[in-house]
Amino acid sequence: MVDLCEVRSNRGIMRKPKSGGEADSVKDRAVEPNLNVGLTIRHARLVKGLQLQELSAKAGYSASLLSKIENGKTAPSLVTLQRVAKALDLTLIELLSQTVADGGIVSKAGTRPSVGVAAGADSNRATIRSEVIIPLGRSALLQAFIVRVDAGASVAGKRQHDGEEVGYVLSGELLLTVSETSYHLSAGDSFFFSSRLLHEFKNPGKDIAEVVWVNTPASVIS
Repeated sequence: MVDLCEVRSNRGIMRKPKSGGEADSVKDRAVEPNLNVGLTIRHARLVKGLQLQELSAKAGYSASLLSKIENGKTAPSLVTLQRVAKALDLTLIELLSQTVADGGIVSKAGTRPSVGVAAGADSNRATIRSEVIIPLGRSALLQAFIVRVDAGASVAGKRQHDGEEVGYVLSGELLLTVSETSYHLSAGDSFFFSSRLLHEFKNPGKDIAEVVWVNTPASVIS
């Protein structure tokens, strides 16, 4: 699927990345800061016995940015979280499992967290958002999201990893490209492919595309 950018509530507010290289790119936007994420990063850093400057050197981000993240003053993108998690010798799932509550059997509408806000290539305001169906961190063989893709939004580059993916288009249009072959899907269409095949997608339509997207093994939408 796609590397998306944030763990946020359904009421997260989009914010433009600051200049000076502290955001990965326009395609890697931040949303409303999450103190829980920052506290988790700080705790993991202290457990590893790392100073802020040491984590900065390992992750490739300024100590100033990392300090703001730890104190909940700015929100890390998912790309940033991936790099910080790697620097802490954690997987992204291990990091997120400590910040996203593992709920019960039923999750009510409006209560599920969302992963990511990424700007599309065709519009600075185009975004891709993924609502978590199976709580991150739960011991499960698969992961499921409701992915909402704004008109013109697209993933940044082709993806390839272990696993399988299946999806069902609830509304709108999706241009899915797998192994250099593109498929134009609309409401009611479904897809299935091996995640080992190079894949990417975009919304070529004028309305938001909404897709139920499931992948296995469990991972952050990829």
